[in-house]
Amino acid sequence: MAKGDVETYYEDGQWKNRPEGNQRASTTHDTKAEAESAGRQTAVQREVEHVIKKKDGTIGEKNTYPRSRDPRETKG
Repeated sequence: MAKGDVETYYEDGQWKNRPEGNQRASTTHDTKAEAESAGRQTAVQREVEHVIKKKDGTIGEKNTYPRSRDPRETKG
């Protein structure tokens, strides 16, 4: 992850968000949907990438904000 990217992950029975470089979560949520929404808002505000991990810790999705910063030419 690049400096400042936002990570959504599962730990200790809760979904959490943290900016890259932080050791502790900045927000905690009961559901993955709530955590994704909050993480997306933070990534949009910071204009960074949002990395959404699955419950097992593997990367499930990555989104770059704003879209114009995405190095890939393909949509999706």
